Amino acid sequence: MKTKLLSLFIFGFLFTVSMSAQETDTDSYPNFTVDGTLKNKFEYATGTDVSRFTVRNSRIGIKGNINTFSSYRAQVELSDEGKFKVLDLSGTISPVEGLSFTMGQTSIPLFNNYIVSPSEMMFANRAFLGKYFISTRDLGINAKYKFNIGTVPANLEFGLYNGNAINDPVWKKNMSMGGRVILGNMDGLRFSAKIYDYPNNDSTHFVFYGADLRYEINNFKVETEIMKSDSRTELNNDMLSYYFQSAYRVPVKSKFFDYFLPAARWDAIDERFDEKGFDTNRLTVGLGLGFNEEKFSSIIRLDYEWYFINNSMSIFDKNDQMDSDKLTLELLFTF
Repeated sequence: MKTKLLSLFIFGFLFTVSMSAQETDTDSYPNFTVDGTLKNKFEYATGTDVSRFTVRNSRIGIKGNINTFSSYRAQVELSDEGKFKVLDLSGTISPVEGLSFTMGQTSIPLFNNYIVSPSEMMFANRAFLGKYFISTRDLGINAKYKFNIGTVPANLEFGLYNGNAINDPVWKKNMSMGGRVILGNMDGLRFSAKIYDYPNNDSTHFVFYGADLRYEINNFKVETEIMKSDSRTELNNDMLSYYFQSAYRVPVKSKFFDYFLPAARWDAIDERFDEKGFDTNRLTVGLGLGFNEEKFSSIIRLDYEWYFINNSMSIFDKNDQMDSDKLTLELLFTF
């Protein structure tokens, strides 16, 4: 009960100041802005003939600058399927142009925001590799260096972390570490390669590595990624996953919507590596109806998922609906 009251208080306070926060002069210090995501879903599992409503995400955060070379970020999840979570608590120092150090609870250098962040995802549900491999955040330090190779923007990133996911400052002998290199911008062609060593405990030690490629121009974008997790113990299986997804934004002149967003994705995940191919494949098609405002944006998204199962996988054992064909209706607000 106390957690729910605290969540409501935080949401009410930050929502009240969010309007004025958006008008803060970013040239004066200190400054701040408030952002948030509200993601509501209705799901119908056709294979088991059951349905449910969920508040999948209700995130609210604050970020800003202390001065010209330091900034901060804090973000909480008021309800992640009913659970309150602290997501981001970090500070960043930028001693010289292009170089920054972020310390605290922050993202690991492995995932793209457009695959794991609710406000940026192309579909209601994450791709397999963004959901089943590892937590997207940890406690540690992350260094980034941005520069140009000729006319090509480049970004080098390296992080050192506790290696026990979020909100758990454990003492460790062997910490997790990883890095990635990114070439290009979100507009146009972009490529990245990454590796992450995750020695969690005596029974769990994985090394993740992968690469992705995306291209975006005007209203069209296409993205693909592959990621492998190698278990360094005999108690867990290796896993391999990839996705290929694309969407085209169609501007419209309507009283209610600013654009249509048809999208399609094929993704697969495998742990047996046998001649049958990937253990689980999935085809997702969707249509979004969205509008943009100066401070708020939203999209109503309708997705359908078809699962093609060659071998049963333990990651889907939580309930029968996890690998059932699904119809999902999503209402997403971001500000």
